[in-house]
Amino acid sequence: MSLRIAFFCVALAATVPATSAAFAQATATPPTQTAPAAKPAPVAPATTPAAPTAAKPATPKPATPGQTAAHQRQTACGAEWRAAKEAGKVPAGQKWPQFWSACNKRLKAQGK
Repeated sequence: MSLRIAFFCVALAATVPATSAAFAQATATPPTQTAPAAKPAPVAPATTPAAPTAAKPATPKPATPGQTAAHQRQTACGAEWRAAKEAGKVPAGQKWPQFWSACNKRLKAQGK
């Protein structure tokens, strides 16, 4: 998304000076002059750098063993969090990030 915005800004910046020059040229003639107004110079289209056209793979990459283990730990900690929250056993002021950090460390120490 930010790459699209950057390309738009580059294209806009490339056209603004040419448009401003054409506008200044068109409005530079005094109003009392009887000669027909000159046509502004044609504005060249802005060129933007070519976007990468690398095709995305049809299927996602398989998860690494570390990613799989982290997902399993997060799922287990999420279940513990919901159970503790329903039972009212979550310490006052503790939020999910703090609970997740402690639970993740504990499960890693257990080798999960």
